[in-house]
Amino acid sequence: MPGPASPGWLLVALCAATGAYCLLRMRSGVEEQRRAAGGEALMGFGMAAMAVPPAVFTPPVWAWPAFAAVFGAAGLRALWAARTSTHHLHHLVGTGAMVYMAAVMAASPSSPSSSASISAHAHEHAHGGAGIPLLTGVLLLYFTGYVLLSGVRLLPVAGAGGAAVAWSDRPEVARACRLSMGIGMLAMLLTM
Repeated sequence: MPGPASPGWLLVALCAATGAYCLLRMRSGVEEQRRAAGGEALMGFGMAAMAVPPAVFTPPVWAWPAFAAVFGAAGLRALWAARTSTHHLHHLVGTGAMVYMAAVMAASPSSPSSSASISAHAHEHAHGGAGIPLLTGVLLLYFTGYVLLSGVRLLPVAGAGGAAVAWSDRPEVARACRLSMGIGMLAMLLTM
């Protein structure tokens, strides 16, 4: 992800911490939570790796096609899992966005110096004109809506309380992780 180093490192930290918590959630006693947490951990760590500032580490040429292949496979798994749970449709959109970003990065010049060069290349590749590419705009709208909805879901419900729940099973922390990954995805898409 090109651009200033400080926001890039903040995004790396946010996504890596989210991925680490999702790994902890994989210890849940609820099978559906374990499956969702695995996909979310992959997404968190993948986003962290893609967000490392290029001034610090420039991935080798084969890294972007590898990212696209890994997230393409995760997308196929999410598509299969969507038969039983609509939450996996969000995973499908997320993995599709990661494949799209990896493809744009693979097609960009080998040593981009600014987000403007990648943005210009993405515009040419997407539709040959000026402005935001259609797919980037659709993904930005989707993730903006997702972030807003996830934020509303974090609001406390009057009279909600209950028994002690293990950290790996706390729904509000899982929602906060999904919210942070949605914000991270927005930040990454804005650089496209």
